Amino acid sequence: MSLEDAKTQVDHAFTRQDLRGPSFENTFGGAPSFLRRRYTKVLTGVDIAVTGVPFDQAVTNRPGTRLGPRSIREASALQSPDAPYGWGYDPLGELAIADYGDLAFDYADVPAFSAALQAHVAGILDAGAAAITLGGDHSITLAILKAYADKFGPLSVLQFDAHTDTWVDDRMDRVDHGTFMYKAVKLGIVDPARSVQVGIRTHNDDTMGFHIIDAPEVHRIGAQATAAKIRDILGDHPTYLTFDIDALDPAFAPGTGTPVWGGLSTAQAAAILRGIAGINLLGGDVVEVSPPFDTTDATAIAAAHVAMELICLWGWTRRSTD
Repeated sequence: MSLEDAKTQVDHAFTRQDLRGPSFENTFGGAPSFLRRRYTKVLTGVDIAVTGVPFDQAVTNRPGTRLGPRSIREASALQSPDAPYGWGYDPLGELAIADYGDLAFDYADVPAFSAALQAHVAGILDAGAAAITLGGDHSITLAILKAYADKFGPLSVLQFDAHTDTWVDDRMDRVDHGTFMYKAVKLGIVDPARSVQVGIRTHNDDTMGFHIIDAPEVHRIGAQATAAKIRDILGDHPTYLTFDIDALDPAFAPGTGTPVWGGLSTAQAAAILRGIAGINLLGGDVVEVSPPFDTTDATAIAAAHVAMELICLWGWTRRSTD
């Protein structure tokens, strides 16, 4: 860290001029944008727009994920001064990253929410940027997938989760964090034959044809073999990555609505994410962080690292190799 810069930098969320480069602002002070990137609604020249979706009205158990984006942003300040360890390149230096702020929506008009979110993400994509989204409950991923599929066609999905989220629900107007992937398949925007769900450890009769690498298999074969299986299934197909923080064991991520024991460790998750470098990633999200149950901020810290890994993965195939 640059001590001289730390003495003068403050509120980089508003005062920084460049979309690239580190921030040495004191981690314990200032306005908490994601990675101390500049808050802006102008996406000219932006590679990645990080946006928050503070919505949790579709949960089946504990609420609180509407507070997730704010908590993840605060935790991300720990990573803002340095290049992420182990990647071999600096996405903060190479990529123009902006904090696009949160989705604006009427909290009391739930039926209108999904269309508002889809339009929000479509606006990011139309500007030529990729969207990295901070949730919010997992229902938000359906509207994001719709926006991506409208632009890129049917997608492969890499889903880290304790649950498949493919429970049967043929009412497309319902908003539910446990049925959104069922609907994504039924709508034809996700190709399950080229998609993978990792960390599953709850029973569901209908997995909709997804390839599943459940948590016991990850523990048995290890992170590198898991990453190799994922790469084989995805190939070079355009892919969206959604990371439900409950993919992690509650020992590592207690602040979530539906925790299930026997999950991944943070070390396993990091190794798998780095082991899939080179996939054709178009965007991603990290969801289901519930700060009221996250007494040590461990869950938010893990989610902030996941979001950084999504940025690293997106940038890997676009980085300078000179």
